[in-house]
Amino acid sequence: MSTIAAGQGVLTFINVFTVEPDQQQQLVDLLTEAADETFRHLPGFVSANIHRSLDGRKVVNYAQWRSKADFEAVRANPDARRHVQAAATFAPFEPVFCEVSNVIEPA
Repeated sequence: MSTIAAGQGVLTFINVFTVEPDQQQQLVDLLTEAADETFRHLPGFVSANIHRSLDGRKVVNYAQWRSKADFEAVRANPDARRHVQAAATFAPFEPVFCEVSNVIEPA
């Protein structure tokens, strides 16, 4: 389950794809399939959340891994590489690795 909280020690991986509106759902489906069929079964996987923008032009993959080492091990997995290469056919992307620094909630 996704946990958005400071100090949890998880690596947050964020990818923002810019797509043509007629390809948005296809990319959402591809990323969902990749997470369900491959990534969730790999060591260190915590969660993946796929978001689509209301204008149809963006897809955001917000995923969490136990550590950067766990995520780096994914790069050696041929099934994972296949999914990444397929996603790259929709749009170039640049991963951003983050840690949660603060969470602000209602008073």
